[in-house]
Amino acid sequence: MKSILTLLLVSFFLSACHVGRYFYWNFADIRDHKKFASREIETGNKPFSFHKPDSYPDFFVKRINFKNKVVSFNEFLQKSKSVAFVVIHNDSVVFEHFTRGYDEKSIVPSFSVAKSFVSTLVGIALEEGKIKRLDEPITNYLKDLDSSKFGAITIEHLLNMRSGIKFNESYYNPFGNVAKAYYGTDLKKLCRKLKIKEKPDENFDYISINTQLLGFIVEEATGKKLDDYLEEKIWKPLGMEHQASWSIDSKKNQNVKAFAALNATVYDFAKLGRLFLNQGIWNGKQIVSKEWVNESLTNGAVKNGRQYSFQWWIFDKYDLYKGQQIGPNQQLMEFTQDGKIQEAVVTPNFGYAAQGILGQFVYFCPQKNVLIVRLGSYSPTVQWSNLFNQIAYRF
Repeated sequence: MKSILTLLLVSFFLSACHVGRYFYWNFADIRDHKKFASREIETGNKPFSFHKPDSYPDFFVKRINFKNKVVSFNEFLQKSKSVAFVVIHNDSVVFEHFTRGYDEKSIVPSFSVAKSFVSTLVGIALEEGKIKRLDEPITNYLKDLDSSKFGAITIEHLLNMRSGIKFNESYYNPFGNVAKAYYGTDLKKLCRKLKIKEKPDENFDYISINTQLLGFIVEEATGKKLDDYLEEKIWKPLGMEHQASWSIDSKKNQNVKAFAALNATVYDFAKLGRLFLNQGIWNGKQIVSKEWVNESLTNGAVKNGRQYSFQWWIFDKYDLYKGQQIGPNQQLMEFTQDGKIQEAVVTPNFGYAAQGILGQFVYFCPQKNVLIVRLGSYSPTVQWSNLFNQIAYRF
């Protein structure tokens, strides 16, 4: 009797509302792709693989500061809950590390890394003429939104997180908007209930609903489901090696979670970075325009000392002084050899990344032709952007 009651309660929580699912599944984790229904994304017939040597060269990062201790780099990756960490230079893998039973074929949720894929699809739809202009009102495509309230918001406002839409992005609030979006069952219904907080373009406000609206705009403009458009324009042309999936709100509504939940392998994620390293060209074919790539890598809004443009994070590099070790906790200020603190030398716009909440990253550095992908669980003491920049700088 008790087991039957338990099953009934679980069924109720999973079906009744997003709050029940939040408490049952708790905070997002790297197994979330197994929890939600999804739409499959198929590969093409011309897979692309990064070059892998028979044996890897001796990686230059030997030891690293982590939680006030000096540990080996492999130990750092293990303790920072990284299930996959790969470094690619000039299309060749120079370092890879997998832990906790994961390997290059393991599927891992993207979380907000998906935002950069959606932005790329916007750029492709714009080049194809499906989307007319970035300064178009979003209500030209989203007819369910009141044009008197949302008509001042443009597609570009959504891309740069400057829409002025009221949305609670707190990931720890089961009653907040982002929990409704992630655990709810009807994303279009959620969008119809949106309200305005302020005029567009007044402030940078990173909210996932902006990307969800972009996804709906792409669908309306192209007449295709977002995952189908991704498969046609990115997954197959870029030679992705493994079938992917995109989690949906429910089997009934079939709306992909555009702001998150693209599920794929580490090297397939890396290929988006390679596309942008090569100015939107993939093996001689222009996939997304050079103009779009350049616009994406131009400073947008500023948040926490990092820039954001078209759903990409832009990282400045802070130089370390001679004799210092690469470490994840060094950023704005560095110690000189005499112990005095002085401001580090800044190299603007050194690295770029798609970034997810648990520390999912697709990082690339055009100056060094370096790609780094990190997948795993959240490790709050690591400043990944600084670590990636320092690794790339050594090439």
